[in-house]
Amino acid sequence: MADAYQDSAPAPANEDAGADLSVVIVTYNSASALPALLDSLPTGLKGINRFEVFIVDNDSQDGSAELAEAHALGPTVIRMGRNAGYAAGINAAAALAQPGSHLLILNPDLRLYPDAARPLLEHLAAPSVGVVVPLNYKEDGSIDPTLRREPSMLTAWADAVLGGTLAARLGWSEIVGEANRYHRSGPVEWASGSALLVSAKVRRAVGAWDESFFLYSEEVEYQRRVREAGFDIVYEPRAKVMHSCGGSGTSPRLFALLTSNKIRYYGRYHGFLRTAMFRLGVAAGHATRFWQGSPHRAALYSALMPLGPVSDFQTGKRN
Repeated sequence: MADAYQDSAPAPANEDAGADLSVVIVTYNSASALPALLDSLPTGLKGINRFEVFIVDNDSQDGSAELAEAHALGPTVIRMGRNAGYAAGINAAAALAQPGSHLLILNPDLRLYPDAARPLLEHLAAPSVGVVVPLNYKEDGSIDPTLRREPSMLTAWADAVLGGTLAARLGWSEIVGEANRYHRSGPVEWASGSALLVSAKVRRAVGAWDESFFLYSEEVEYQRRVREAGFDIVYEPRAKVMHSCGGSGTSPRLFALLTSNKIRYYGRYHGFLRTAMFRLGVAAGHATRFWQGSPHRAALYSALMPLGPVSDFQTGKRN
């Protein structure tokens, strides 16, 4: 499938002193997916004369960093020396990126369609636009529903009572599931962090990503600060990427971390009673799916237990 992304394109201008776009890719044992993404960048960034590429490696054991260093694009590889998390990786790259450049943050298991970046960049001409996100396709050609609503009591309990599919169709789920929404451009509350274009002005106004989440909910927290700073987050379906994700649901530990961080994020902005009711709604949703396997059982356990430090998940103290 990677052949579909090959095309003749001008060589990247990584050597330019002032890049207009800084591509940030955070890797963790991503060697199997990373080459396809790097190979797709020249055509995906077509028309962008000055860009730089950063690979931030979270102590991969599969040769991800070495693979990146050997790639023809010549990316700057930052070795973290430990699994520092997604937000920490973004911050490490942002610290070295050109101060006036926009950040294109990409998961390593993505591939860009040709000319994917240009429609995203066009939106940044509007002073109010701070983040732009593309249309994500799954490998089977279906749309990956990456648009989101702010987590709320409604989204938690609608998912628990109605089920995720029906709640999404009714517009009550955290996941934006209405199919027609993915065919038109416009503002959104937030989107999953697999592919985000962050403007230079947002970099200056909003600052660093919150590393306390380690993984999951860092993107909703960051995009909340983007909105609070007065900027819009815009979805643009003319910009297309392919996402060959395994998903957090394949790992009980990651699913538990996703659940714990969702509650942690909600509790940061709401009082004890509302957070307790939100937590109960999240737990109820996983309880109704208990029979579906260990990821939901791990998430239920995580929702019911006191919130421990995120480091517990890194060391395996919580599963």
